[in-house]
Amino acid sequence: MRKNSSIEKSLFVLFAFCLVFVCCRHSQKEAGIPAAPDYADSTQWYISDRGAGVDIFYITSTETGDYIVDGVTQHFVDTYNDDLRAKLLGEMEGVDHLLAGELNFFSPYYRQCSMETFADTALVAERSPLAMGDVKEAFDYYLEHYNSGRPFILAGFSQGGMAVVELLKGMSDEVHSRMVAAYVIGWKVTDADMAANANIVGARDSVDLGVTVCYNSARSPECAIPLLSDGNRMAINPLNWRTDATPAMLVFRGDTLSVALDTASLLLCVDGYMRDDYMLPLIGVEGNYHCLEISLYADALRHNISLRSQNIGYNQRSQIQPSQQ
Repeated sequence: MRKNSSIEKSLFVLFAFCLVFVCCRHSQKEAGIPAAPDYADSTQWYISDRGAGVDIFYITSTETGDYIVDGVTQHFVDTYNDDLRAKLLGEMEGVDHLLAGELNFFSPYYRQCSMETFADTALVAERSPLAMGDVKEAFDYYLEHYNSGRPFILAGFSQGGMAVVELLKGMSDEVHSRMVAAYVIGWKVTDADMAANANIVGARDSVDLGVTVCYNSARSPECAIPLLSDGNRMAINPLNWRTDATPAMLVFRGDTLSVALDTASLLLCVDGYMRDDYMLPLIGVEGNYHCLEISLYADALRHNISLRSQNIGYNQRSQIQPSQQ
């Protein structure tokens, strides 16, 4: 009798485990949550290893919208779905080509939030932790298995810029000591972000190290996208690397542009762009140049990444404190 009771108990525990597992899988499906990426799987990375002494760790922007699988709306990229991966891959390849130069380039696939998420700040708060958690896991894996102690650059655009900020907030002093710079492109850095880690310090020129480069571009402050720039506390002009209103000139697609930092709104104001260009879906504002944030300044960014990478040998660190921003 005791033996039968033990068997029944074991079967009950097994049944309960299976029930919990099935319920969790069902709950995940209903919530539209695909399987987590395994960063030991090389298919979950885009890597250009050029044998350089400095790496770029890049996080992609929002490349997908909601989609349907078996009648269930999905709000996150399935990193094992080839069609969805192709959209992220296009950005990875493009940014690698535009910015990396001779540096190594590492970019993880992650369960980024859909574009529809960013139409509602409550949805951003609800869904972004899953996406940011993937990026954190990818960055930790990169540090342990790929980086080999080399200096590195963090960079991300839009949702990827948000991810860069999240990585900075949790970054240890030891890891930060090897960070050349962080490029938060098309996103914001708030007082709360800077309060989370004293190492989050805005760049003041073209060569300071361990700093954060941040900017958002628009025709005028009235063309800002609130989600991307409201509450921002740091900005620099990536053409002349000044934090004042001194304008810089740029020829882009045949137009001669003047780009100046508005020191009140901390937006880069772009004057002279004459084309009707692609506007960000759902949250886009006419006259906002969010979708051009990398292509507008690609030459300047590539040169600056190279310059700061060369300067890392001097181990100079910015002495500016967050209170001075």
